[in-house]
Amino acid sequence: MKDNHQDSQLKRELSTRHMQLIALGGSIGVGLFYGSSSTIQMAGPSILLAYLIGGLVIFTIMRALGEMAIAEPVSGSFSMYANKYLGRFAGFLSGWTYWFMWIVVGMAELTVVGVYINYWFPDIPQWVTALVVLVMMTLVNLANVKAYGEFEFWFAMIKVVAIIGMIVLGLAIIFFGVGNHGEAIGFDNLWAHGGFMPNGFHGILMSLVLVMFSFGGVELVGISAGEAKNPSKSIPSAINNIVWRILIFYIGALGVMMVIYPWNEVGSEGSPFVQIFDYVGIPAAAHIINFVVITAAMSAFNSGLYGSGRMLHNLSVQKNGPAYFKAVSKNGSPSRGILFSSAMLLIAVVLNYIVPEKVFIYISAVATVAVITSWMIILLAQLKFRKSKTKEEVAKLKFKIPLYPLSTYIAIAFLLMVIVLMAFIPDMRVALYVAPVWFFILFIGYKVIHVKK
Repeated sequence: MKDNHQDSQLKRELSTRHMQLIALGGSIGVGLFYGSSSTIQMAGPSILLAYLIGGLVIFTIMRALGEMAIAEPVSGSFSMYANKYLGRFAGFLSGWTYWFMWIVVGMAELTVVGVYINYWFPDIPQWVTALVVLVMMTLVNLANVKAYGEFEFWFAMIKVVAIIGMIVLGLAIIFFGVGNHGEAIGFDNLWAHGGFMPNGFHGILMSLVLVMFSFGGVELVGISAGEAKNPSKSIPSAINNIVWRILIFYIGALGVMMVIYPWNEVGSEGSPFVQIFDYVGIPAAAHIINFVVITAAMSAFNSGLYGSGRMLHNLSVQKNGPAYFKAVSKNGSPSRGILFSSAMLLIAVVLNYIVPEKVFIYISAVATVAVITSWMIILLAQLKFRKSKTKEEVAKLKFKIPLYPLSTYIAIAFLLMVIVLMAFIPDMRVALYVAPVWFFILFIGYKVIHVKK
């Protein structure tokens, strides 16, 4: 029987337009639409400061990844860099941990889709919706990378339009009194209810854990570098734009919410976004946001399936995973990795039946540790990458991280602080128990694989 999976090279079919929206889609998750109220309750208006601090750290991490991705654009990026500059076990650990993160996040996103489809069709079981979305997104990813890029472009565009619409309406309420009998609201709500930092510096610190989790996915730009048509142009553009995206979409949207409503009332009557649209008197506000949240969840799931399939392919190239995943289909898709990831995600269809909702909070906590592990390895690999270069080679680098090495060390210290802070949040603490077990399992798996070889 002839194998149609001869070529192990992925195809460069992602345009600059795709790369921009992949970066944007990765940094705007479901959490902004429905989960933002919980972070606001922790820090009050000073949550804006937490997002600004977190955004600067993310920018540093992405510039560290970008420096390596421009010099060596490969699919699976940071796992390959870890393998090359930190040793084979680092590549093994980062690759499998990142794959695990997207499987976990994918399970949660499938559940989110089921919950919000039930808003319209309460008679459809959640597991049916989860199964339909799983099959549909698997087919998109199997088609080719351009199909994934197009879906992600339009999914991300829906999120962007919704957020910009909310900000514009919010500003109309604040400055022109739209929906408030023409009376401008002003900015008093930012400090009138216990001050700008109602829960003190402690509130900002505790909120940083959830803030950083909300940024998980931005590193997909690096994963997609190996399939970008013009990586030297598209990657720097996508990474540099992350800062203003964070300023506009997170700080802008949350700022508008807290100016219009006292911070302790945001989200008290459902989604903060629905509250804004209702305030102005837009009919079917809840239906509009329900649609946006469903597309946001499908976008995250689509990206997760993409990232997990590419990571399995990359692990096999490194010989840190089964050689079976190295093959690529005729249209340039790592189909075996995608199908294996989809098979693992079928567990979510079962979990929608038998697992209580609390388990998904724990799963999110585990995913936070996984993504922080990936970011930490990016920063450590970048330090080794730079030290391996001569002065002449460093001078030729096209996309250097600013303030090296100080910025890299500050970002590493910040991530370590976030892990410590997780110990003080009961729902997040479970991840600190699970993570060492996961790393031990990986260590045993690594030894078994490489002893065989």
